[in-house]
Amino acid sequence: MQLRVGEQAPGFALPDADMKQVDLAEFRGRRHVVLFFYPKDGTPCCTREATDFSDHEADFGGQNCVLLGISRDDCLKHAEFRDKEGIGIELLSDRDGSVCKRYGVWQAREVDGHRKFGVSRSTFIIDRDGTIRHALYNVNYKGHALEVLRLVKELNS
Repeated sequence: MQLRVGEQAPGFALPDADMKQVDLAEFRGRRHVVLFFYPKDGTPCCTREATDFSDHEADFGGQNCVLLGISRDDCLKHAEFRDKEGIGIELLSDRDGSVCKRYGVWQAREVDGHRKFGVSRSTFIIDRDGTIRHALYNVNYKGHALEVLRLVKELNS
């Protein structure tokens, strides 16, 4: 089930690459949040998406917005990915997929005639009040970070 604009963002606390818990609630009332879900550390498209967001981290920060990347990879894999690619943003580990399921990004697709489940590349823009302002499912990574930045800027205007 996909989330809709205007709904409250489902809460969660997940470990980052350094195994420190990051709780979505800590940003409520203080900062906008961009959550981007991606399939796997180290793959070409996921690397490009994460590094694009990371390259614009200061621009998002200037809009009072924090960036959080989420995949089902473990903390150690996130740390290796972050360090190898020079990613500055927090990468959160949803090992059991519970947050992916709550956000509706754990989806089935046909692969070689078989039904397989995986993380659908999706991004959520959550305002300071914890309300989903944009729910972008099945996105293309090309130019995505700048498009999301434009949408965040609209929240502040």
